[in-house]
Amino acid sequence: MESKKKGHFKGMVPLIVFLILYMATGLISGSFESMPLMIGILIAIGIALTMNNKENPKTFDERVMMFCKGGGDSGLMLMVVIFILAGAFYGVANGMKAVDSITNLGLTILPSNMILPGLFIIACILSFSMGTSMGTVAALAPIAIDIAGKTNSNLALVCGIVVGGAMFGDNLSFISDTTIAATRSQGVSMKDKFKANILLVLPAVIINLVLLAFQPIDTTTLSGATHEFNLVNILPYVLVIVLSLIGIQVVLVMVAGIFSGMVIGMIHGDFGLVEFMKIAHDGMKGMEDMAIIAILVGGLVALMNYLGGIDWLLSVLTKNTKSARGGELSIAALVSLMDIATTNNTISIIAAGPLAKDISNQFGISPSRTASLLDIFSAAFNGLLPYAGQLLVIGGMAGISPVSIMPYNWYSLLMIVVALLSIALGFPKGKLSDHSKFVTDNAVAEGEIVK
Repeated sequence: MESKKKGHFKGMVPLIVFLILYMATGLISGSFESMPLMIGILIAIGIALTMNNKENPKTFDERVMMFCKGGGDSGLMLMVVIFILAGAFYGVANGMKAVDSITNLGLTILPSNMILPGLFIIACILSFSMGTSMGTVAALAPIAIDIAGKTNSNLALVCGIVVGGAMFGDNLSFISDTTIAATRSQGVSMKDKFKANILLVLPAVIINLVLLAFQPIDTTTLSGATHEFNLVNILPYVLVIVLSLIGIQVVLVMVAGIFSGMVIGMIHGDFGLVEFMKIAHDGMKGMEDMAIIAILVGGLVALMNYLGGIDWLLSVLTKNTKSARGGELSIAALVSLMDIATTNNTISIIAAGPLAKDISNQFGISPSRTASLLDIFSAAFNGLLPYAGQLLVIGGMAGISPVSIMPYNWYSLLMIVVALLSIALGFPKGKLSDHSKFVTDNAVAEGEIVK
């Protein structure tokens, strides 16, 4: 089926200018951190506000209100609230030493001859619990580098293992900003997205573990090492995972996780009530930029839609697409290109989400399947880009080039291969009914889901 609305290329100009500025600044300066995302997006918004649709002209004031309405969408505001709560949870969990306990528990229970697969498993568990790939890389990189030195292992390989495991949780965690963005943009529950997502990545996890198990390693220096942990400290993460799988509303899940972390932390003497509030606030501040950017992107997308850019891009992507398989490939290509250009998988999902939803509606692709594809491809490419944060951070800590780590992030490569095979084979198929279940579970009126 072909889109009836052809749209206008000029509606894409604001986004194209942003991408050119972002990429050019990174290439010229040698660092893709040089152009702050918020500044780049504000420039794109400024350009969009100066443009008008000749077929439906609006005054400048009307275009500003259109931007505000897009940025203030009810579903987008819920996403922002969840971002802030997730930041508070991460801050509290880190303050009560839950991160340390998870890492040390993994190092304790895993046999030394399985240290490389074990390191990947620890990274997966930690990133799934924390919901952040950058936090996982920062927490595990020193341990991984030490392991590489003590076992005469390939340092680039060990770094690739950590980044791969970090992207596992970034893709699947219930408190990951990418999961939040993907589910909210497609109007699907986290539980349904998780079910569809885990089926796609499980083969990649298994293959990666098998490959790592056959890597030679000297474990003599690791025998007898002790790692302290407290199982009680892990309870907030367990609670968040269990409540999410049960299907409890995500805001309540986040509040329960924060409260349980507060109680355990105060009992163990990690912090008092006043210090808890400061720690939670600091965690929230860590998500402020992401929340504001999400609002700005929502407004920008609304302006681009008014200018005909969204319809034009949808028409181009689906011009020769005749089936759901082609639609899925279009969604994968869209979010992958956005991620390569911005090096930020969350922003890529937020920007590509509305268009991906249009494609999924046009070709009968289930919302859970669409959300999974958005999250998988954005996470995979983010873990492979040598100018993205994950490889830059661990490369800097290890003292090696991020480019040398790329070929050893086997899990991200396998994610792409497995996801493409899934699209080619048309398996597994999601249920089109999961969107209606989302509406019922969250008591959202028909027509109020993020579009």
